[in-house]
Amino acid sequence: MAIRKCGALLGVAFAGISVLGFSSFGAKELAATDKIGDPVSGHEIYVNTCMLCHGIDGKGVRGLQFVPPPADLTSLAVQNRLDGSLFRRIHDGKPNTVMGAWKHALSDEEIWDVLAYVRTFKIESPGQPKK
Repeated sequence: MAIRKCGALLGVAFAGISVLGFSSFGAKELAATDKIGDPVSGHEIYVNTCMLCHGIDGKGVRGLQFVPPPADLTSLAVQNRLDGSLFRRIHDGKPNTVMGAWKHALSDEEIWDVLAYVRTFKIESPGQPKK
């Protein structure tokens, strides 16, 4: 009897999760792990959309008084983040900052291209072997 109740409860729980959209849970995260963008296309998009705040070199535009300031895209804090995490930051923006969501202006493919270009800002540490 206890086994039958447990099985019924699991069935109900699974059905509830499925109704809530479990099948699409984490879809962007999974897609984010194997996507490679085009840094050449990303450069063009970056110049037209990102450079105003992040600067030509990714270190931010001097003289802008944003609080907090735009992220330094060359920093280890940015460059050490996973691609999926950076994708979501560009896609959804960052609350309480001037970094808005680009999901309405850029396609997912364009965001991946920008991300590929942002990765070109990575600075090699002294003594670190080049890839």
